[in-house]
Amino acid sequence: MSVLSLLVYAFVASFTPGPNNIMSLYFANQFGLKQTFRFCVGVGLGFFILLSVANYFTVALNTVFPQVEFIMKLFGCLYLLYLAYKIMKSKLGKEQQFNSRYNNLKSGALLQFINPKGTVYAITVTATFVAPFYHHYLSQFFFVIVLAVIGFLGTFSWSLFGSLFKKWIAQYQMVFNITMALLLVYTAATILFH
Repeated sequence: MSVLSLLVYAFVASFTPGPNNIMSLYFANQFGLKQTFRFCVGVGLGFFILLSVANYFTVALNTVFPQVEFIMKLFGCLYLLYLAYKIMKSKLGKEQQFNSRYNNLKSGALLQFINPKGTVYAITVTATFVAPFYHHYLSQFFFVIVLAVIGFLGTFSWSLFGSLFKKWIAQYQMVFNITMALLLVYTAATILFH
């Protein structure tokens, strides 16, 4: 397994628009970067828990049904291609109006369990990149931590951009989306043909 492919997928999934990133961009734009940091930490913690659960169930499934690995890889590739398509078509759009009471650690953590992009990503990344190649629990734990940190950095970067560069992001969104989509297609190809 290529660690580069894992990192490309993790960065693309973590740094592209989604509920975590849009909310952190909005919160930072409305309440400032310092106030939004708690929300970003909550996203990282919630995502760590979600990744741990996804990895556990992926390992259990692979142990009971080893032939499911190809199906999981195929599902992962199809999801990456779907995500690339959605990124190409996505627009930043108008963020929902959120109250400042949701700009905290608890809301950031709980959001991970109702965030479809995060849930599918956690299942896909652990089933495609971690469990099939790293069988020792310490190796898997290491990758779960790395992926959670990347998730936190993605959300925090949107907070930073939200407080500094919101207009610039909207202006160059198409170039950003095309670049992210092409990286996802590359990642899908490396999964399927490795």
